[in-house]
Amino acid sequence: MPELVFPSSRLHASWLEAREEWGPDAHMAGAGLGYDDDVDSPAGFAAWTERLRGYGDRTRPVEQGSVHATYWWIAEGDTYLGAIDLRHYLNGFLLDAGGHIGYGIRPSARRRGLAGWALGSVLYEARLLGMDRVLLTCDPGNTGSVRTIERGGGVLEDVRDTLIGPKRRYWIDL
Repeated sequence: MPELVFPSSRLHASWLEAREEWGPDAHMAGAGLGYDDDVDSPAGFAAWTERLRGYGDRTRPVEQGSVHATYWWIAEGDTYLGAIDLRHYLNGFLLDAGGHIGYGIRPSARRRGLAGWALGSVLYEARLLGMDRVLLTCDPGNTGSVRTIERGGGVLEDVRDTLIGPKRRYWIDL
């Protein structure tokens, strides 16, 4: 049975396997992975997962251009299946292109309803943070995400060109 867990070095081997499934240049949505993060070494991976857990602490400052966010991994036992994050507020870029919630499911775990299940769980967390609505975006051709967001209550606001390409923008009232 899948569960949402906080990022942990316990899943290092499985996370690396998932990254291989995505491919070397793929964006692992919801993972919070930066271009200069060392995730191959155990020490680098542990530092990265600790930093991800710290982003949710609103008493600590975040790097310029970042926002406070809570990261969860979707796991089954010791198997990393994907990630989802909840950004506590939006900056200009997130309002235009990124949204409050980002998620990604490793290719071998897709079509199991994991994204929808995780989204429902994180919408509950958003309510606990006092949010009254959240923005989600996806690429126009990503039919899996379109279905997931719409099944989760997403109402399409628009499709627009952004700094990272065209995006469908959905709002979910909480």
